[in-house]
Amino acid sequence: MAKGGKVGMREVSERAGVAISTVSHVLNGTAPISDEVRERVLSAAREIGYLARRSARASVNAVNRVLLAVPEDALPDSDVNLVSWTILNALTRDCEMRGVRLVPHTLRRADSVDRVDAAARAAKADGIIVINDDRSALLDAIGRSGMPAVLINGEDPNMHIDSVTPGNRFAALKATRVIMDRGHRRIVHLTWAGRKTVERRLDGFLDAFRDRGLPLSDAIVVRAEGFEPQHGEEALTAWLEAHPDRDGATALFCAADNLAFGAMRALKRAGLSVPDDLSVMGFDGVALGELHSPPLTTVSIPLEQFGRAALDLLEARAKSGQMPRAAHRLELGCDVILRESVAAPASQPSQIV
Repeated sequence: MAKGGKVGMREVSERAGVAISTVSHVLNGTAPISDEVRERVLSAAREIGYLARRSARASVNAVNRVLLAVPEDALPDSDVNLVSWTILNALTRDCEMRGVRLVPHTLRRADSVDRVDAAARAAKADGIIVINDDRSALLDAIGRSGMPAVLINGEDPNMHIDSVTPGNRFAALKATRVIMDRGHRRIVHLTWAGRKTVERRLDGFLDAFRDRGLPLSDAIVVRAEGFEPQHGEEALTAWLEAHPDRDGATALFCAADNLAFGAMRALKRAGLSVPDDLSVMGFDGVALGELHSPPLTTVSIPLEQFGRAALDLLEARAKSGQMPRAAHRLELGCDVILRESVAAPASQPSQIV
């Protein structure tokens, strides 16, 4: 490996055991090379990461400066904002690799929605990336600006701008099926209002009941005031007080890991055990879930891939110029990580005393 971790054709040639000129011919298609040598060069370039770096450098020439618009409540670096900071850190690394400069801009609810376009033009940005904020008025204003723009971790129902988001509905459907496969039939979904992406998770939760032919009366929806752990703790505490028998529920599916962390605190304080009394599943896949007791079963979102996908969409939009190009919505697949917080239900839920 080259000094400083950088890789180039010399490192590929050394690994593949061929001349640098041969590597150049293979990668640029400038001379006929045998299939065996070609495969050896490509394998070496892939293994040491040269193909990924070369592709990233080659893909960016229309976007050099991007306005990064982030809601003010997502900026504090804390355990509550692990999702936002994972996305931001990965996006920053992807921009550094591509030579793209990020110009930060804070989204405040009190500001005019047209302020983002003005800030982007003042910064001489080639495009806009918005994280988490999917207010229709804001996205409509950005769409009217005509500037290439991508929304990360949100949905634009009017499809004015491109977006990258988890496959929230399908992931929630998959997660609920996993809970059902463990034998649970009456399940609580702990969620909160305000985000379109979160509503898709509720849709997927209900889809699972329809898919299995189970009554929707067994799908219990509890809404918290927000997504932070204390909101989950408060909402579940209130629900447990109103339903000391847990309304027959044996599992809890939370629309965010943060809600699950708070819910598990509420269960512990109520003298209930996870998963013996109530199985718990989260949604996000943040690192803290593995450290909880018991470790949290969750839906893992590929957060570190959002930035790369958004930059690709932004570049394609910038290159299209005035050519018609429909808004693209890219949904990334999610996986369920099975841990100890989900198990088969007890035969009869115990009552809180």
